[in-house]
Amino acid sequence: MNLKVVLVFLALSLITIFALAYVLLTSRGGSNLPPRCPSVSPRAQPWTHPGQSQLFADLSREELTAVMSFLTQKLGPGLVDAAQAQPSDNCIFSVELQLPPKAAALAHLDRGSPPPAREALAIVFFGGQPQPNVTELVVGPLPQPSYMRDVTVERHGGPLPYHRRPMLATESAQMWTHLKEVEFPKAPVFLASVFNYNGSTLAALHATPRGLRSGDRATWIALYHNISGVGIFLHPVGLELLLDHRALDPAHWAVQQVFYLGHYYADLGQLEWEFKAGRLDVVRVPLPLPDGASSLRSRVSPGPLPPLEFSPQGSRYSVQGHLVESFLWTFTFGHGAFSGMRIFDVRFKGERVAYEVSVQECVSIYGADSPKTMMTRYLDSSYGLGRHSRGLVRGVDCPYQSTMVDTHVLVGQGAVQLLPGAVCVFEEAQGLPLRRHHNQLQSHFYGGLAGSALVVRSVSSVGNYDYIWDFVLHPNGALEGRVHATGYINTAFLSRGEESLLFGNRVGERVLGAVHTHAFHFKLDLDVAGLKNWVVAEDVVFKPVAAPWSPEHQLQRPQLTRYQLVVTRRKEEESQSSSIYYQNDIWTATAAFADFINNETLLGEDLVAWVTASFLHIPHAEDVPNTVTLGNRVGFLLRPYNFFDEDPSIFSPGSVYFERGQDAGFCSVNHVACIPHLAACVPDLPPFSYQDL
Repeated sequence: MNLKVVLVFLALSLITIFALAYVLLTSRGGSNLPPRCPSVSPRAQPWTHPGQSQLFADLSREELTAVMSFLTQKLGPGLVDAAQAQPSDNCIFSVELQLPPKAAALAHLDRGSPPPAREALAIVFFGGQPQPNVTELVVGPLPQPSYMRDVTVERHGGPLPYHRRPMLATESAQMWTHLKEVEFPKAPVFLASVFNYNGSTLAALHATPRGLRSGDRATWIALYHNISGVGIFLHPVGLELLLDHRALDPAHWAVQQVFYLGHYYADLGQLEWEFKAGRLDVVRVPLPLPDGASSLRSRVSPGPLPPLEFSPQGSRYSVQGHLVESFLWTFTFGHGAFSGMRIFDVRFKGERVAYEVSVQECVSIYGADSPKTMMTRYLDSSYGLGRHSRGLVRGVDCPYQSTMVDTHVLVGQGAVQLLPGAVCVFEEAQGLPLRRHHNQLQSHFYGGLAGSALVVRSVSSVGNYDYIWDFVLHPNGALEGRVHATGYINTAFLSRGEESLLFGNRVGERVLGAVHTHAFHFKLDLDVAGLKNWVVAEDVVFKPVAAPWSPEHQLQRPQLTRYQLVVTRRKEEESQSSSIYYQNDIWTATAAFADFINNETLLGEDLVAWVTASFLHIPHAEDVPNTVTLGNRVGFLLRPYNFFDEDPSIFSPGSVYFERGQDAGFCSVNHVACIPHLAACVPDLPPFSYQDL
């Protein structure tokens, strides 16, 4: 090979080497692109060792499965999977954690006693026996159960009649099957001509309670247009039916009355006959469009994404199992299948301030001139606030970098159901200083602290409404509970013009947004500086007083007034203010919350405050397609009051302080000045995924 060829090959080799080096450098950040931030896992860490948080942790998949296996063995071969159970069958309706007695829990947490037995509470429907009933069984110890005991009478003061049982999905499906196969064939011309019904374009929504007296199981059912991908709740057609389904054999169910445009009929056969005879006034309701007003599909092309909440130095909290820890707060969260969100053993700087803070009930009461709507009093715990906590969406339901926690439930079916990402934990930047002062008198300085809080959240999608539940823990020792309402409003057919508008506003062509109230009930078992607590309310009154330096003149001086609030002493038998059995029998509740309130002493006792937060909702056109969270928020706020010697947020590592003469642009003076440097990397965000549709 001659010298010229060798030189050509050498030159080509050098060019190739430089080209490869350039590619490698640019791909590894040799360009002006910022480096990647250290990877931080957004998910909860598994529980790796036994400890205190397991007292209140929800049952795991393995524990739920063990309880089901044990009960199936003990209760015999007559059990039917709840997912297929008829009203006349025996089935296990639900299994969830049985909370430990408080005394035993505190003995373990505070004095090192052995932990109380971990137990489950199972609800069993016994429909296949001469006297059908609902039975509650405590099963333990977990994870390998060996005993069960009947606690029905102990918990409810007597046996639970079968008509009080919550609805199984199979009963609801059988009700719809009865309407389609037995009732609708009585009025085929009317349904097709007026509603364009083709066998699948109608859906049913139920009123509750189911009847007018104890023992009833008769439900007013309103019909709505059913088109895939739109909110059926905004499309009533004006037809409602009263179905009696108390009989355990669906063959004996029957429609008792029919309501259409302000008039009542014996059945759909009478409606059909009058329609064919031309004696029936009708309003023809067209099918909704898939991309119409009730659709949540975007009306515009995609634009810039919303701001991203980003922690440049990583999360300031950790989640292990159900235990959440930050530099100020620790607590354990739970997720009751029926009552929903709850937190336990809440400690600020290591000192317990609350034993339990929990949701108890969510009530909505409606008014309108149709029987289904005027009958509606929803007690949503009966449907399951925790059971209907669907998976949360990163970047919408929670900040994108939230810690997402899976939960498991066993309700209404024999298999354990995974609720992926049903709870999220995050630190919320509030965009508002928690405190600040800019001093210009004498000395010149600035001091402040950006508002942030640790939040645990779940969302209950119960029928048409979505309730966003937050427990919020602030750096000044305050604890907040809040709930936002969103989702679709409940509507009725607007049939009587101005008279119907006494019950709400027109939100569609013939659609009434029905007036209703929302009420949310919370339990606050506070242990402030121990179990012996006093509750005192302070208000201000203005009293006239002579000015000491000028007695002929009077001042109106504010003065504190002290009086007791109505709270209750804590009792194990009064652990919940509501019951899943109230929904179907509000007339003869086995235990009423009003019975909790008596003339017992409240001085120096273990006390529980029961808080109701509520608001009135008069729907309006802007509630279509969805009610927004803004303006539809209520809750409670617990603030320290002479508990600390000073505001504890002064010890927050996020505090800012600088004086005149200092350069606030230096990190050594003001840590906020470090943020541009700390955030000069691209956050390592988890890929977006969703598993709960």
